[in-house]
Amino acid sequence: MKKEEQEREKIHNSNFIDACHNAINGIIYATTTQSNIKKQLVIAATIMILSLFFDLSRAEFLCLVFAVVLVIFAEMINTAIETVVDLYTDRYHPKAKIAKDVGAGAVVLTAINAVILAYFLFFDKIGIIGTSILESVISSPVHIAFVAIVLTVIAVVAWQAAASTNKHKLINQKFMPSGHSAIAFAALTAIWLNTKDIVIFTLSLVLSLLVAESRVDGNKRTASEVFFGACMGVLIVILAYGLTFFEGNI
Repeated sequence: MKKEEQEREKIHNSNFIDACHNAINGIIYATTTQSNIKKQLVIAATIMILSLFFDLSRAEFLCLVFAVVLVIFAEMINTAIETVVDLYTDRYHPKAKIAKDVGAGAVVLTAINAVILAYFLFFDKIGIIGTSILESVISSPVHIAFVAIVLTVIAVVAWQAAASTNKHKLINQKFMPSGHSAIAFAALTAIWLNTKDIVIFTLSLVLSLLVAESRVDGNKRTASEVFFGACMGVLIVILAYGLTFFEGNI
């Protein structure tokens, strides 16, 4: 009975926290094993940075984020389909080929959708890149903050994926940033740069420290990993704001 219960626990999530943890493991696995997802994350980070220099409305920016996420989502679904098919058969079968081809076709459709969207969003704006666009970026700190936090998430996922491959001497399982701490301190830095209000900053700092402490107390991360993640989040936000303000002063 105990063995059956243990097997059942492996198949089913026991609680919401375990479900989130397994979902993150799925993202890390897909990023580690699938070269297409690695390329898509690089493209996503590049697009997020470039979006800072275009006068995108809120609706346009949301459409851009949705298109980027949709492509990565389709690639992960395709990976899941291929894994299940390979689990059931290691030989050629027409239906297995159809399943894989349909999954790949879904990725192609989302990619075409993203290209079409990017064309309509950026084509008319490429010829007018200049001072007005930079001023628009600087006058929209919320946009900068959102992009910086997205870049933080991508950086943490990419780092953890690189660490799990054990191919890098400097990046390994013992030197991995805490994603929770990185996002918490990235948000803290963005809040301070946007508000310059000491009361709001203090309250945000308390919340960020509580997040960091919970990771250490829960034995999820070591103190060094939490500190490294916090530094990563702060640095990325500062670089994002510094880049836009530097360009605006040229």
